[in-house]
Amino acid sequence: MAEEKQENKSTRRDFLKKSSYVTGGVVGGGVLGGLLGSQFWGTEKDSTDVSEVQQHDHALEYFTDRADFDLLAEATERILPEDENGPGAIGLGVPYYIDHQLAGKWGINAKEYRQGPFYEGEPTQGYQTQLKYHEIYDLGIEALEKYSQSTFDDGFRSLEGEQQDEVLEAFENDEADIPGIKSSFFFEILRTSTLEGAYADPLYGGNKDLQGWKMKEYPGVQMGYTEEQVESKEFVEIKPASLHDTHN
Repeated sequence: MAEEKQENKSTRRDFLKKSSYVTGGVVGGGVLGGLLGSQFWGTEKDSTDVSEVQQHDHALEYFTDRADFDLLAEATERILPEDENGPGAIGLGVPYYIDHQLAGKWGINAKEYRQGPFYEGEPTQGYQTQLKYHEIYDLGIEALEKYSQSTFDDGFRSLEGEQQDEVLEAFENDEADIPGIKSSFFFEILRTSTLEGAYADPLYGGNKDLQGWKMKEYPGVQMGYTEEQVESKEFVEIKPASLHDTHN
């Protein structure tokens, strides 16, 4: 029975281990892009409705068009789909996390150098556009819908899961057009934001009910560890705690 349980977790656990490179701040564009494109997008469309996922801080702060938000939600769900081991991006509240980030200082690149001139940089140079994050998301979501309409004659949300994956793979491979930036750049930001929302402290709107941490068996924000936990030669499972828990 234990072996069967471990086998069921293997695919998602492998993904979670690999995704830690992103959440730790090191974005392997080619590596993670290939992994997500070929292994970790589901093959069947998930029926989770973003409207079913609610908690106290799940209110839209940036998006004024619900259709745009719902499209974003579907895209994140294809990047991190629900499976037998736990919820996907929608169930984890990732779309709300991204919405909150876009409404805050991150959305306007408040902590980044914003003076020109702006030139097309090398892949190793990172962010090289005059567009702010919220502008990239606006253009990217619009481009996702246009590409879906032109390729499949239907909107992104109406496509089957495999078709949605084809659209996202086209963006990852720079086969779609977005004014001012490469489509792969938008895809990289979308993928990174999705993973951040899944594993960030729930205080920021994602990782609903600490489920992202529970799937990684990550303890979260602990006030301390007992000697038994530190000295144990076996894995010690600790109930995860959030910033909210440690300040109350």
